Order: sequence, then structure tokens, then C-alpha cells
Amino acid sequence: MRKFKEFLIEKLILICGLASIFFVVLIFLFLLKEGLAVFKTVSPAKFLLGSKWYPISEPPQLGILPLILGSLLVTLGAAVISIPIGVASAIYIAEVAPLKLKEILKAGIELLAAIPSVVLGFIGMVTLVPWVKNIFHLPTGLTALSGSIMLAFMAMPTIVSIAEDALYSIPKSYKEGALALGATRWQAIWRVMLPAASSGILAAVMLGLGRVIGETMAVMMITGNAAVIPHSILQPTRTLTATIAAEMGEAVVGSEHYFALFAIGIVLFVISFGINVTADIFLHKRKW
Repeated sequence: MRKFKEFLIEKLILICGLASIFFVVLIFLFLLKEGLAVFKTVSPAKFLLGSKWYPISEPPQLGILPLILGSLLVTLGAAVISIPIGVASAIYIAEVAPLKLKEILKAGIELLAAIPSVVLGFIGMVTLVPWVKNIFHLPTGLTALSGSIMLAFMAMPTIVSIAEDALYSIPKSYKEGALALGATRWQAIWRVMLPAASSGILAAVMLGLGRVIGETMAVMMITGNAAVIPHSILQPTRTLTATIAAEMGEAVVGSEHYFALFAIGIVLFVISFGINVTADIFLHKRKW
């Protein structure tokens, strides 16, 4: 009876895993079916490298380069803010903080990750946007910088949690051996613990960036939604995700605009898939 239960559980887990892969493939095929139709009227090069996004003009101009650059600018800004703070926080929680404080901080990080993005976007509109406007003396605070700061705030729980787990999983003998050889506590962390946990920390960073690139509501609310090529992080910009969220409800089914939004979904799918695969490679990297 016990062997039968184990056999049944194993098969259920296998079915769940295969079902997940099957659904991802179905989603990608659906995106391809709807999105590739736009290339009947516009070439892939003009779609990806075109500098004008006017989908309801006559004729429609479907260049998503401003949207790609907007997404990359906001993501880069968020990475510059979130990676140093997130990794430093993970080091503090894993190696420095007292046990009681460690539990409080971990609970707080998990609670922070549970806050809906639309709530964070609203908080950013009320507090962060006026602050950016006043500090930099701008006409509006709805800029790429505002989006970067808010997305960094949203990415940090992922980075901190996974990086802290990676540091915690390193055998204690590594640190004890370094201390026994005369290293200081900081030298043991910097030269022993961090290199040993490097693959897990890189995976944490990549997954945090995956969260940033796929975020929708917060960036739609505080980046200004200007579909122009950004020349500064202090300018309004628009991301790929915000474009889909803002325009899908107004696009006529079967129109070029409709197919173009699904093509943007394909681009986002490929970017997210690449980030997750890269994170998985780093996570399972073996040092020979």
C-alpha cells in the first residue's frame, strides 16, 4: 500500500510538471498565432526598430523601439538601485543580524513582497512623483526615474530572499575555516561566503530583474506613458507591459493594432524566458 501511494504521488507530480510545460507552450503558440499576423503589413525590422508608435494613425506606425528602450531604461535604473541594496541586505540578514532580528526582517521582506503592485503604484503617485518633481525641478515627476525607484522597491524582496537562502545554504565549515585561519568576519564574508554563493546570488538578481521587466501597473501609473525614445532617465517614458495594459481594451479585434499588441507580448515572453533560463543556468551551475 505504501509503495502504491508513493507511486501515485510521483505520477501526480510528474503530471503537474508536464501540465505546466504544456500550458506555457500553449500560451506561446497562442501569442505566435495572434502576433505574427502583424508582420503581413510591417516587417520585423521596422516593427522592432521603428521609432514611432502611432497604432491608430492612417497608416498605422508600429515601431516599438521607444517601448523597448523605455523598458530597458527603467529596468537598468531599477537594477542599479536594487542589486547593491538587496545583496547587502541579504548579507546582513544571513551573516550579521541577531537571530531574533533576522526572523523579524525575513517576515517583513515576505510581507513587502505581498503588497499588490497597484497599491505601490498609487503610493508612488502620491509620494514619490512629487518628490522627484521638486528635487530635480521638472515639469512633471512622472519619469523613468520614478518608475526605476518603485520597481527597485518591488524587486528587492525577491533578490533579498533568494540571495539570503543562497548564503544560508553554504556549509558553515567554510566560514569557520576562514575564521580559524585568521580572517576577520568581513574577510570571511567577502572572500569566502560570497564567492561560494555567487551562483545563487546571480540567480536572485536575474529573477528580481524578471519581476521588474514584467511589471505593469506600477510603471503604467508613474512613468508618464510617453511613447517616445527616452534621452534621459528624467523624461517620461513607456514600457512594453504598460502599452499592452493601456491599449488592449481599446484595440479593435483583428486590427493591425490588435496584432501588434500580441507581437509585443511575444517580445516580452522571449525576454522573460531568457532571463529565467539564465537564472536557472546560474542556479544549477557546477564548478569543475
